Amino acid sequence: MSADLRARLASALHPAMRARDAAAVSALRSAIAAIGNAEAVPVDTVPAAGAVEHARVGHGAADAPRRELSEVEVREVVEGEVASRLAAADHLDEVARPDEAARLRTEAAVLRRHLDG
Repeated sequence: MSADLRARLASALHPAMRARDAAAVSALRSAIAAIGNAEAVPVDTVPAAGAVEHARVGHGAADAPRRELSEVEVREVVEGEVASRLAAADHLDEVARPDEAARLRTEAAVLRRHLDG
């Protein structure tokens, strides 16, 4: 059930927005988007449209198929988000941008809290 971690992230977003916590909002939005991107099916596996008379019409007709991520896969995506923030923060420290590095470490900490929850 990928809904557990994803649901925690989504439910934390609105309170973070109300609190004007920019780091938390950025981290949560990014992680939710990364999960959504991981669910995308490669374009070459989607069947061609075919004849017009066989085309789907109505709500959702243009939606691309998605795959359902397991809870383990969702965790891996979020762990990847944490790792990329920490790596970027290390690089920013090397180029003398400590404020940006601190922001990324704060975002990583936000995501870690949800991984532990």
